[in-house]
Amino acid sequence: MEELGIPELTSEQIEEVCTIAEEEARKYVASKIPRKHIERLNVTAEVEGARPVTVTIDVDIGLTSAAKGFNVQKVADEAVKEGIKAAEKHMRDLKCRSQT
Repeated sequence: MEELGIPELTSEQIEEVCTIAEEEARKYVASKIPRKHIERLNVTAEVEGARPVTVTIDVDIGLTSAAKGFNVQKVADEAVKEGIKAAEKHMRDLKCRSQT
């Protein structure tokens, strides 16, 4: 993740960033694979460090036996990217709020 120049995050802000990243990753998966084909969807996000901040997102998808033609790894990788983009955007917004 690039250096965003944000102030040190509070524990509440870390929770917000994790929640936003997880929700965005889940939304991405749901937009690519119908819910009826998803048997398991586990998404976790962690924020570590102060400067630089490291965001790690793990997406684990299990499909039903009826699900055919989905590239699960590609969807999971793209979901991680979307989650990280959402986390970065939120941290930029935090930076703007801290400067006012």
